[in-house]
Amino acid sequence: MAVKIRLARRGRKKAPRYDIVVADAKAPRDGRFIEKVGTYNPTTHPATVVLKADRALDWLMKGAEPTDTARTLLSHEGVMFRKHLQVGVNKGAITQDQADEKYEAWRQQKDTQIQGKSDGIAEKKAADTQVRMAAETKKKEDRAQAIIKKNTPPAAPVAAPVAEEKEIPEEVMPEAVIEEAAVVETAAEPTATAEVVEVAAEAPLAETAAIETPVAETAVAEVHAAEAVVVEAVVAEPEPVVAEETPVAKAPETPEVETPKAESTEEKPTEEKPV
Repeated sequence: MAVKIRLARRGRKKAPRYDIVVADAKAPRDGRFIEKVGTYNPTTHPATVVLKADRALDWLMKGAEPTDTARTLLSHEGVMFRKHLQVGVNKGAITQDQADEKYEAWRQQKDTQIQGKSDGIAEKKAADTQVRMAAETKKKEDRAQAIIKKNTPPAAPVAAPVAEEKEIPEEVMPEAVIEEAAVVETAAEPTATAEVVEVAAEAPLAETAAIETPVAETAVAEVHAAEAVVVEAVVAEPEPVVAEETPVAKAPETPEVETPKAESTEEKPTEEKPV
């Protein structure tokens, strides 16, 4: 009779659990078995394997053949490595003590790997939890800000400051009006006065750039005097005299002469006197 080491499904739907059993190769998967040597739970991370290593090794030495999945589980638990060492002891290649030392060294190394893997999974899970919690906190804060913004009435628009109109004092008004009149006259009618003003405006530059000489000082003095005369003439400009309207002598009215009407040439009918 061929004997196999295989898995028998247990558990419920979407939550499988398996038993590691020794059964006849012709028996159904979940049917009768000879011996149960362990359990396997794939729903945990990492998977959980509980195995009777001595009983599984005894059946392997008797010739039981494991299935592919069962062989993977047995290798993970070190049963297949123990079988390899026991075959070497039986052939006299190594002693039992040497085989036990090699197996213990392998077991420690395997436990270290499993512990490191478990720690890595736990750290990753904690990091994922922190990221998820941070995302949920940010989402709550955004929702609270949206509610506050929705319940807050809109602020009234701030009016732009109106520039205040500067009042021109009465004392300055006449001078300003005079200056504007002078500028208008100068722009409208370019005369000798405009030339004098231009020369006066350029005089300070000429004084700075040119060498100070008695002739330059005399020219500057003349320009200032001419400018003063122009300003006095503008200030003392008399108001225009409006000529009084003289009465126009009316021509004597000529009497209308009645012209005699022309007598009509038609003969008037003669009235017949009674006899």
